[in-house]
Amino acid sequence: MSIVYYDNEYGKEFDIDTDAKELCAYLLDNALDYLKCEYDAECSLVITTPEDIHEYNKVNRGIDSATDVLSFPANEFPKPCDYSIIDEDDYTMFNPDTGYLMLGDIVISYEHVLKQAEEYGHTVKRELSFLILHSILHLFGYDHMTDEDRLLMEEVQKDILNELGITR
Repeated sequence: MSIVYYDNEYGKEFDIDTDAKELCAYLLDNALDYLKCEYDAECSLVITTPEDIHEYNKVNRGIDSATDVLSFPANEFPKPCDYSIIDEDDYTMFNPDTGYLMLGDIVISYEHVLKQAEEYGHTVKRELSFLILHSILHLFGYDHMTDEDRLLMEEVQKDILNELGITR
């Protein structure tokens, strides 16, 4: 079970046939199952402009450019899905109001979603799903800094999207 906190900084309606918050919750619920996470979890999803994500990237990562998606994990997993770090008594890991494991924040540039959907020849919903799931995996400690890590992350991402029928 998951909770998604949602903020549309983009300020416009989206050209997809689903609600971004519902889509994120659906992807998170399925990722929790796939990743064998025994905790209910929550994250936040912010849909924003290229200018705003540029600023997020500059301030938080020191990278002076826009990007498609940013992930801000609430917990640092030493390796993907290493649930041994989770301390159920640690109030910084669990939301005291919900009792849910706090995973972190996802920030997506909607204009990048539109551009990349067209560039890759698939639907906007598929591109948004890909970026949300990609970010969810980062919140669980997956990364793509080495080829080995990248291949593992891509395999998990592909498996989950395929199971859900969200394909190119």
